[in-house]
Amino acid sequence: MLNQLALALDDAKKMAAAARAEAQANKWNVVIAIVDDGGHLMYLERMDNTQRGSSRIAVAKARTAIMFRRPSLALEQAVAGGRAAVMTLPGATTVEGGLPVIVDGQYVGAIGVSGVQSSQDGQIAKAGLDALA
Repeated sequence: MLNQLALALDDAKKMAAAARAEAQANKWNVVIAIVDDGGHLMYLERMDNTQRGSSRIAVAKARTAIMFRRPSLALEQAVAGGRAAVMTLPGATTVEGGLPVIVDGQYVGAIGVSGVQSSQDGQIAKAGLDALA
């Protein structure tokens, strides 16, 4: 029998609050999505005046991070390095902004951010992730 840690709603809200603070400090409007270890949406926050499509993209980035157990940036870099086949992986969003949440070596969820340049999305996601440290 395995003992599995789980991301709690309070954890998701804490991550989202830290990510939102980072976005607001830089005057960036984004969507922040937190998913559980199965890629199911737990929490979504869309800041005012954020493009509508970012809601789906933020979730997709988070799902990519948990399903592939790596930052979505790793898949973006693989494509940029010539591995175009990575773009055909089911459920892969090959753009920076998704980070897995790892606690005691267990993958418990992920955060995804969309709305500004992908490197800025990644910066915001990292601020959210760092809130759990």
